[in-house]
Amino acid sequence: MKSFWLVKQEPSDYSWSDFVKDGGTSWTGVRNFAARNNLRRMSKGDHVFFYHSGGPSLTGNNSETTKAVVGIAKVAGTAYKDPTAKGEDWSAVDLAPVKPLPRPVTLAEIKAKPSLKNIALVRQSRLSVMPLTAKAFDTIVKMAK
Repeated sequence: MKSFWLVKQEPSDYSWSDFVKDGGTSWTGVRNFAARNNLRRMSKGDHVFFYHSGGPSLTGNNSETTKAVVGIAKVAGTAYKDPTAKGEDWSAVDLAPVKPLPRPVTLAEIKAKPSLKNIALVRQSRLSVMPLTAKAFDTIVKMAK
């Protein structure tokens, strides 16, 4: 059974366009136990939202940053030992881009949607890898249209 996830990244460190240009990446460097455990629960073929945890404003106001879901990826393989970890028990997964969303869905829009008020992105905003229900995933996809 397919699961659904959201991963966060600062676009100044690694953006959606970097991800697409590379054709995929190893999702390494996760150093939070809950996020690590979520990586370990991912299965090949699961769908993943790529979330920019900051970035240029969508309104053109340079003093604002936008947190938004910008694209859909898929899990290309199950978790393995993170090669960037120095002897510690951390995990990584390989992700591949699927498609950009027709338009980014901002955190403000997600918070304003009553059916999304209990998702991890709203409740545990600092978690970098989080599960989503199929219903929440579909709701955000529809919001992007």
